[in-house]
Amino acid sequence: MSTREELIKKYAADLKEKCGVTPNMDLLTKVTIGCGPSIYNGDASTVAASQPSELETVKKNFLIKKLGLANTPALDEGLHAVLEKYGHANKHKYRAVVYYLLTLHFKKESVYK
Repeated sequence: MSTREELIKKYAADLKEKCGVTPNMDLLTKVTIGCGPSIYNGDASTVAASQPSELETVKKNFLIKKLGLANTPALDEGLHAVLEKYGHANKHKYRAVVYYLLTLHFKKESVYK
């Protein structure tokens, strides 16, 4: 099993155990691949949910650029809803999991078709 496959398995477990979501493995794989090499970097593979600059980066680079969403207050609301679902007690919020949940939240699965 490749490193990426192992990480996808880990992300799927996080979605099930911490978020109560049964993942669509095809979509999760595509979202993970879309994260690029950041998934292999300890710091970049997670989202620092307590840092406003990190949340702004997720908003600009993923929600606006990747998903093509307009910069409205709904982006912040959706981001906070996803982070709430992941759980504030979880210090390590994997980027691929957050992006997967955001993709579902904003119903933008078509971006990965």
